[in-house]
Amino acid sequence: MKKELLLACLCGLLVACENIEKKAAVQLQAARTAYENGDYNEAKLRIDSIKILYPKAFDTRREGQKLMLEVELKEQEKTLAYLDSTLNGKQKELDALKGKFVLEKDTAYQQVGLYLHPSQVIEKNLHRSFLRFQVDETGRMSMTSIYCGANNIHHIAVKVTAPDGSFAETPASKDSYETTDLGEKIEKADYKLGEDGNVIGFICMNRDKNLKVNYQGERSYSTTMSATDRQAAAGIYELAQVLAAITEIKQNIEEANRKLEFVKHKLAQPRTEE
Repeated sequence: MKKELLLACLCGLLVACENIEKKAAVQLQAARTAYENGDYNEAKLRIDSIKILYPKAFDTRREGQKLMLEVELKEQEKTLAYLDSTLNGKQKELDALKGKFVLEKDTAYQQVGLYLHPSQVIEKNLHRSFLRFQVDETGRMSMTSIYCGANNIHHIAVKVTAPDGSFAETPASKDSYETTDLGEKIEKADYKLGEDGNVIGFICMNRDKNLKVNYQGERSYSTTMSATDRQAAAGIYELAQVLAAITEIKQNIEEANRKLEFVKHKLAQPRTEE
């Protein structure tokens, strides 16, 4: 009697296991169909449901693990195709823009050069107090307040005011220095985009207006931005957006390639149950 009962229990257990595997197989087939149709989110949801609903369907779960890797492989390939297409588009934008600017780069000691507006290159602006704008080849933009005069004012910030009274003001510069050249006092203070109190953005928004620049230091000094300087700010800002986008896309491509290689490596390994 005990043997018969044990045999009945084993048969029941086998039948239950078979039923579980069959139900899990239905979900797996639905996942494969979604995968073949390019619906990768649905495929992943179906695969995840197998683990949740049928934790003892070990054979089907192993197949699900393999299919999940195949889904991730396709996702990374799709991502790379999109990123490559986007990069090509941005590169065309850059090619159309960069010819309007001057790239200053000494390859002997500089790995990354700086783009300047032609009107703001150093040799054209000796002995002039003005705001200069530049962006490096990775898209990091900055503004430099340059003061030239007979006496130091020891400035560390600037305030830009529009005709309607609105203004933007930088915080104290984290990178400033002073020097003397043939008796002329020269001061420079740098402000990175994002750490400039939105002065760069304010200038770009008001590039068609007469803007007054007040140098904030031990002594007061003010000047009016020329139309050329205002347009230089707007042009460099536009270039910076494209360069920064290209840098970000390239970083995303590197990350996607790393993920792709990882998935390929996992697919090449024997599948094991978690």
